[in-house]
Amino acid sequence: MTRLEAKIRIRLSQSDAHYGGNLVDGARILALFGDVATELLIRHDGDEGLFVAYDSVEFCAPVYAGDFIEAVGWLEKVGNTSRRMRFAAYKVIEAGIDPKVPSAARVLEEPILVTRASGTCVVPKERQRRSGGGE
Repeated sequence: MTRLEAKIRIRLSQSDAHYGGNLVDGARILALFGDVATELLIRHDGDEGLFVAYDSVEFCAPVYAGDFIEAVGWLEKVGNTSRRMRFAAYKVIEAGIDPKVPSAARVLEEPILVTRASGTCVVPKERQRRSGGGE
């Protein structure tokens, strides 16, 4: 059985910077996980469902405006209406590496894990249009 997975990659913009030094709030990464969860639910059930809880969130490295972040999530366990998921976000391009050249950036040879999390979503039985799509 192949693992049902969803992935998005974005560039964090200046408007994502929340703290001094262009540091981005961790909540921005959690919003990406929410989008990944929505795609997983649509692929699996044909419905967006509802994200009900994170049971674990770990911020592992800082992210800054201009960084490219790849967020990935996968279904870990499927219940009657609940869907347990895991998520990871990686920095794949690092921006702002030289203050003298603000447009400079570097593609990272090894992506840096910036956040990992797990949580549960629910799709009510009456809204499930497909079962196991992609699994």
